[in-house]
Amino acid sequence: MQRKAYVPGAAVLLAALLAGCTGASDDGGSPIDSKGGDTGTTAVAAQPGKYRTLPEACGAVDHDTLDALLPGIGQLTDAAQQEQAYEGEAALTYDTDRRDGCSWKVESASATDHLSVDFERVVSYDNTVSDDNKAEELYSTQETAADLPEPAATGSDASSSPGGDAGTPSGDAGSNDGGEGNDSGGSGSEPTPSGSASPTQTSAALQPRVLDDLADQAFLNDKLSAGSSTARQRTVTVVFRTSNVIVTIEYAEQPTASGGVPDSEEMQDRARKLADVLAGKLDG
Repeated sequence: MQRKAYVPGAAVLLAALLAGCTGASDDGGSPIDSKGGDTGTTAVAAQPGKYRTLPEACGAVDHDTLDALLPGIGQLTDAAQQEQAYEGEAALTYDTDRRDGCSWKVESASATDHLSVDFERVVSYDNTVSDDNKAEELYSTQETAADLPEPAATGSDASSSPGGDAGTPSGDAGSNDGGEGNDSGGSGSEPTPSGSASPTQTSAALQPRVLDDLADQAFLNDKLSAGSSTARQRTVTVVFRTSNVIVTIEYAEQPTASGGVPDSEEMQDRARKLADVLAGKLDG
């Protein structure tokens, strides 16, 4: 009996070790592992944006478009001056794959026109935020800062037409509804034919607004302000986002004649057409 009760010390130790190894799986627990808590919980890095480079801003606007936006170029008789006007002035930038811009300013017999184009490629440095989401955040900040008016109830379809979705100025729009009337070509002072849009409806269609038919997100702003003389300066701004790139177009005109008011619809139409061209260059 004494031999049957006797168990060598080595055998006891071995049995204890075997019990410890199998015990965890028997009671549903998991063995201690430094990587055990990481399984299935590792955060996936946010996706990079679609665009890795940007168009060259000064070369993004062709001569025909510049002729339409800046009529003074066609009035230049010196070939060297005209070529310089077409080239524009590049914005100072340290990385043209992250930001690039260009501006043009040309005087004509009737007005001084200014155009600027800015491309910004947004990169998120937060692994949990994608480049697109960061760009959307920055775009939304600009749209909020523009303080666009509420869309007119009767003009829900006005922003869907590239040629007819120009906007009236924000900020001091009230000054245009008085002595100046509708400043889109002066048609507001004429009788409205039966069945055609009234001056009020036309003004509603020209309000600063969100653009639903341009890129991923877009808005147009239109401001009429006092210039350096008695002529009024109009500035039309179009901002749009496509994936992780934000494009800003600013188009301003100040007539030479005292009391002159730039045509809102015409300027907005030109700026919208340019926006369509630049959006195509990003995707082309």
